[in-house]
Amino acid sequence: MILVAVIFIAFPSDEAYVFVIAVLTLGLAIKGLKDIIFYFTMARHMVGGKMILIQGVIVLDFALLTGSLSDVPKIYILLYLVVIHAFSGIVEILRAMEARRTVSGPWKMKFTHGIVDFLLAFSCFIYIRQTHTALIIYSIGLLYSAIMRILNAFRRTTFILIE
Repeated sequence: MILVAVIFIAFPSDEAYVFVIAVLTLGLAIKGLKDIIFYFTMARHMVGGKMILIQGVIVLDFALLTGSLSDVPKIYILLYLVVIHAFSGIVEILRAMEARRTVSGPWKMKFTHGIVDFLLAFSCFIYIRQTHTALIIYSIGLLYSAIMRILNAFRRTTFILIE
C-alpha cells in the first residue's frame, strides 16, 4: 500500500486511474475470496459464521463491479472512491464507539482512523473536478491506512485463554 501510494503521489497521471481500479479490484477480490474460504474451512461452525460468508460474497461482488469501471469517466471513479472511503470511515467510527462501550481496549486509534478516512473522502469530494488533486488526496489516505495497519500489527493485544 505504501509503494502504491508513493507511486501515485510521485506520478499523478491519467493512466493512474486504471491502476487504481486494478489495485482496488485485486484487493477486494482477495478479501472476498479469503472470507469465503474462511467460511468453508472454519466459520461455518462458528456463531455468526454466515455473516462472514455474506460479507465475502458482497466484497467479491464489489470487486467485480470495480473491475468493470474501466470504461466510465474519471469523475465516476473518483466518486466511487469517495463513497468507499466515506463508508469505511463511518464503519470505523461506529466500531470504535462500540468498542468504547463494550471493551476497555484501545478504541481511540480506530476512531481517529475513521475520522481521517471520512475527512479524506470529504476533501476528495471537494476537489473532485481537479482529478490530479483528488488522486493525491486518495494516495495520502492510502498511505495513512497502510501506516495505521502497520501500527495495529505491532500493538499489544490481550488474549483470553480458556482451558
